[in-house]
Amino acid sequence: MKPAEGSTVIGKSVVIRGDLSGNEDLYLDGDIEGTITLADSQLTVGPNARIRADVSVRDLVVFGHLTGNVQATGRVDLRQSAVVNGDILAGRLSVEESAVLKGRVELKGSAEGKLTSAPAATAEAARTGAPLFPSTQA
Repeated sequence: MKPAEGSTVIGKSVVIRGDLSGNEDLYLDGDIEGTITLADSQLTVGPNARIRADVSVRDLVVFGHLTGNVQATGRVDLRQSAVVNGDILAGRLSVEESAVLKGRVELKGSAEGKLTSAPAATAEAARTGAPLFPSTQA
């Protein structure tokens, strides 16, 4: 796994205890215990990473081990080698085959995003309160 160009890299020999925050994309392959806050950025947890932290990010990609709750305003990707123990609150979630997830998942979306992306019949039924599939019984 190669870090995205322009990302800050924390290598596999680095150990951090405490709070980590910033405003740029981060590739993390080391050992961290504490909290991670990257509100407007992406965090990539590398295959050698051992994270024991609550994570608050825009987007998250996990290849390694993460223990803690995740809050992402965007997307969470759990890749094949990912092991996550904790609850996930995100806008979208992608889980590859063989990834491990122990915890609760809640996917949230904006109310207007749901309405504008809905098919016309669904949007009309939501607006009028009419059933989407009218009863065919006589």
